[in-house]
Amino acid sequence: MEFILDSQETEKDFQQLLHQVKLRKNGEISDSMKRQGIEYKLNWGASIIDLRELAKQVAPSHLLALKLWNKQWRETMILATLVDEPDEVTEEQMDFWTKSFENREIAEQASANLWVKTKFAFVKAIEWSRGKKHLVRFTGVHLMGRLALVQKNAIDEMFEPFFEELAVLGRDRRLSTVIYRTVIVLGTRSENLNKQAIELAKAFQLGEEEDTAKLGEMLFEELTADYISFRN
Repeated sequence: MEFILDSQETEKDFQQLLHQVKLRKNGEISDSMKRQGIEYKLNWGASIIDLRELAKQVAPSHLLALKLWNKQWRETMILATLVDEPDEVTEEQMDFWTKSFENREIAEQASANLWVKTKFAFVKAIEWSRGKKHLVRFTGVHLMGRLALVQKNAIDEMFEPFFEELAVLGRDRRLSTVIYRTVIVLGTRSENLNKQAIELAKAFQLGEEEDTAKLGEMLFEELTADYISFRN
């Protein structure tokens, strides 16, 4: 990781955010998350809505994001993904943070709030989908879906390599939900990608694993629905 000299202004924003997070403590939420298996070293139970509002109160800052991430609270890590400057994010940072993810919430927040906005997003989506750690693969697949959702001007060819990776990952039932969502977004971008998504769904249907076959059936039904605009 990079080392950046601190500043009084950044430290002031940092301390103010810590104070505001504590004021939004909600034990019921943190206890509920723990029961669902979403665990952090420290979780104050602040809502995502509150954290987004807090992030708007400070100027985007790469240094502030690094300080917040290093605090390792649930709330400070999510805030880090909200206040960081995408152009300042390095591949090293992306790999370091992603490999440290301990649950799906932080993986989804980092993917949606920050990774998708970086210049490395397409490369990392594929690279992480081949990772050894489950949550790294999860982040890769989730990032594919986010890219398909927000990169409105990207050409189909930028998304086509995703299908080869998803074809392999479809055998992992732990990824079924995020793969389903990602393939649906990809398959509703254009007629061309829809055809490729349908072929992937057919391949899943022929899979030996019951979960994979079921995933394929669900995807095929959705991707061939009459309400998809370019199918009318």
